[in-house]
Amino acid sequence: MLAAGWKGISTVDVHGAVTFTLWLCGCNLRCPFCHNWRIAERQNCGELDVERLLDELARAKPYIDYLHVTGGEPLLQAEELRHLFKRAGEAGVARSLNTNATLTKALEKVIDEIDHLATDLKIPDRMYGVPHWQQLWQNFLTSLKTASSRKISIELRIPAANLPLETYAKRIEEVSNALAETEVTVVIQPLLGPPTTDPRDPQWCRQHCNPPPSHLQQLAKLAAALGKVVIKNYGIFTN
Repeated sequence: MLAAGWKGISTVDVHGAVTFTLWLCGCNLRCPFCHNWRIAERQNCGELDVERLLDELARAKPYIDYLHVTGGEPLLQAEELRHLFKRAGEAGVARSLNTNATLTKALEKVIDEIDHLATDLKIPDRMYGVPHWQQLWQNFLTSLKTASSRKISIELRIPAANLPLETYAKRIEEVSNALAETEVTVVIQPLLGPPTTDPRDPQWCRQHCNPPPSHLQQLAKLAAALGKVVIKNYGIFTN
């Protein structure tokens, strides 16, 4: 597996949980706001020492809620990831996957080996950064249906940018239909630009990042039909 490294104890990668977080390299999207774009483009990556990771995971087990795998896009290495999750599960560690959820067949390979799924509701034509976003958006909705049918815990993150609220409203409605009656935890994540972050496209971020608190609150109200809504660093809204 091609990886950028791991962090033994993290309190910021899954809402309300402590994780052992692993970053895998490569991605099929080119999101302009991505601050992990070097990992996505496989810079400074190397072969993962799985046995060493599992040894450190065993030592961290008493202190964590999940082994959390993020990226980049972990599902580009789905077969290897499935084996890693399986071994972690056999060791008694719950498993969390952060994915863009556009690789439906790859998700099907690992879905039965995870306990928690985190994914982003991105406005596809503005945030995916690739021309074939329409099909990828449909794949995203299909993946939500798949996860919903498995009754696993779902954390839906909404990267909040200075984009029209009606654009978000349309996509939130589609996501609500895909999730049916499944209640999820929704995390509104305000996109921050330089110098706080180092995004792939600084010019895009100068225009669209750093939304005001009022925008976040309105977005939270739109998302309230999906479940409990948390605005990162701003407070909590419930439906």
